[in-house]
Order: sequence, then structure tokens, then C-alpha cells
Amino acid sequence: MVVRLGAVAVVLGTTAVVVPGQAALAAAGASGTAQSPSPYAFAGDARSIKGARSTADAVALTPGTTYKSSLPSSGKVSYRLQLDATSNAYVSVTAVPSPGSTVSVIDGLQVSVEDDDGTPCSSDVTTFGAARSPHPIAAWGRREISPTKPLCREAGTYYVSVERADPKGEGSSPDAWDLELVAMTEPGTEKTGPTSAPEVWNSASPQPLQEEAENRRGGAGFAAATPLDQGVWRDDIRPGQTLFYEVPVDWGQQLHVTADLGSTASGGTGYTSDALDLALYNPARGPVADVGVGYNGGQKSGSLPPLPPVDHANRYAVIKQVGAMRFAGSYYLVAHLAKSVADSFGDGPFPMTLRVRVSGQPRSGPDYVGESEPQGVFEVSDEDREAAAEGVAGGDDTAMRVVAVGGIGTGSALLVGLGVWTVVARRRSTG
Repeated sequence: MVVRLGAVAVVLGTTAVVVPGQAALAAAGASGTAQSPSPYAFAGDARSIKGARSTADAVALTPGTTYKSSLPSSGKVSYRLQLDATSNAYVSVTAVPSPGSTVSVIDGLQVSVEDDDGTPCSSDVTTFGAARSPHPIAAWGRREISPTKPLCREAGTYYVSVERADPKGEGSSPDAWDLELVAMTEPGTEKTGPTSAPEVWNSASPQPLQEEAENRRGGAGFAAATPLDQGVWRDDIRPGQTLFYEVPVDWGQQLHVTADLGSTASGGTGYTSDALDLALYNPARGPVADVGVGYNGGQKSGSLPPLPPVDHANRYAVIKQVGAMRFAGSYYLVAHLAKSVADSFGDGPFPMTLRVRVSGQPRSGPDYVGESEPQGVFEVSDEDREAAAEGVAGGDDTAMRVVAVGGIGTGSALLVGLGVWTVVARRRSTG
């Protein structure tokens, strides 16, 4: 028997529970069924819009709002931003090819920002890599107010252009891709700080954590990412599947991550280059760094390259991965297992372990003038830390967090949880 309360589904007589942010993962086959994984869980409040072929017809993006759109197999689509002369603006675009599509080695997503006179402000490209496995990837566009960048500083209209990196490349299929877009703004600071990135930071990779792994199910999209804090986390992943996690990293803290892919019992042979791709995105969903782990059926491991502590001045760095570590907030770990792994080793699932270390004491950040959009995106709150410890996104009700993290052993406990949920729901509806 299944009881449904809003976004919560509870199966009576078992311990199966689906909470907000995990429904798409359950549909993706995380429970161990053989069905094909769903490629991506779009934000539940995403607004559907159409990208314009001409900038004259471009739809405006409101900072703090998430959108769903699509990208044709060739050519650009454009969107519009109306910006002031003081805030930094970021637009992240996530491309979601269908599971049945094919891509070339250098195919991917290109996002550019220009002002109303066609002056380029930024351009970013993210590709699928050697495994040629289609999966959700993201790139970002930026309009930055900086003493070191004289262009794109005026208030006015800006345009975001999105296109495929190699639509006619060998092996690329002419499919349209779904898109998720989110625009964010970061206010200026009260005082002008350093205009160069810190020159000295600890670039030595620490020994990966060796403690016992705890189970933590990944989500199926940025909006459904599963919170993690420092620790060793175990999950299962299937060929073609992409799992999302988020780690709160505060000002002055440094993130180190190692991914292990366990051996298979299938008896298959072969080798897949970059079989497991682990990518890191910053709080604006901008790409930071990634690592590819080849697989031959035996246990394999790979670590993200050394990254600096989070610092506002990192944005002035020449090195891309340093410049992306420019603000505090939730950093996203996105793990993808190439669909070609199934050709040699079967459908899995394959055991994956993430060893997450967050070093350094949190410190105060810059004195911002005003609020970001969405609010709080470039900071780490006590709620964020609690969510990372429990593994359930902040904002979920306490009763549901207990259900999701600890499970329920008896029917009576389940009924208590449902009772609490009902009371909370009624209070919300009457408040």
C-alpha cells in the first residue's frame, strides 16, 4: 500500500521512502533495478522558455530563477539579461542529451556572454571527453565588474548564447538537447580587496580518508543533489548514470576529493578510458575541475587536482580551476559512469566510493554590498552544515529527514512520522 502526501511517497509494510529531491533518483533505478537511468532531474520550479535564434527575440532571464529550455543540433540560441553596473552576474547552462544519443570526443556545450554592442564578456566550453558518453554537463557565462577587466562594466542589456561545441563531429547525432538555465548575481564589496590571486597556498594532496564508508544516495540533478560533509561515502552507479552531490565549503576552506570505483564480479574483460568522470562545479554551477578514472574491471581510483582554499581574490587567477574557487557555498560533485562500461562488464551496479575532505577553519568572507540572487547562494549556513551531516537537503521537514537518513523499523514509527508530516502540512496550508 502506498500513501502519498505531496512529494512524499511511503510504502507501508516496507522501509521504502521517497522524499523531495530523491524522487527522480528512485525513478532512475537507484534501488538496483535494471531499468535505464533517467538522465536528469530538472528543478521542480523551472519555468519553460524558448531560446531565440536572434538576440532581438531573446527572452529575459531573471536572476534567482531556474529555466528549462532546449538546444537544437546546430546553431546558437540566445537569452537576455538586464544588469546593473555594480553586480557580477553568472549564468549556468546544463545540457542534457538523451541517453540514446551519441557524441564526439570534443562535442559539448559552449556558453558565451556579450553586451548589446557585441563585445565579448566571457566564453566557456565543457566537453564529454574520451569516453564519448552523453550525460548532463554544465558551462557558465560571466559578466564581471573588476578593476582588471575594463569591458562589460556598464549597466544595460547583455546576451547569453548557447551552442554545441562540435555538432558535426564524428559520431555526434543530430539530437536536440534539453537545457536547464539558472542566472545568479553577486553584489560588489564595500572595499576594494586584492586584485591578484593568493600566490601561496598548500597544493599538496593529503592522504585520502580511510574511515569506514557510509551509504549516501546521490541525486539526479543539481536541484536534487545529495548533501555531503567530510567523510567516506558509498554509492552504487550504473553505466550511463549521473549522480549529483553537494558539499558546503566556506571561506578559507580547501576541498579534496578522491573517487574509487570498485571491482566487478561479472568476469568481463576490457578497458574503458575515463569510465568514471568526476566533475566539480562551484556554487554558481561553474566548472572547476574534473578527473577521469579508467576501468578494466579491477578497483581503480582518481583524485581531483589540488584546489586552493576558497577566496574572493581567486577570481583574478589566470588558471581556470583556481579562478572558479571564488566564493563560499555548495560545491557540486557530479559523477558519471560511461555507458560503454556495460559492453565489457555488464549493467552493474558498480560500487563507487567518494572520499571527501574539507580542511581549514572557516573565516569571514568579503563585506558584500547588498544580497545575492538567489539569497544565500554564496555563503554556508548552519542549515547547510546540518543538511550535509544528515544527507538530506535543507528545508525538508525534520520528520522526513529522520525517515530518509535512518529509515523506519516499525509500522508504528512510520505512522508517527506520517502524523508529524500531516500536522506540518496543515500548518503550512493555514499559515
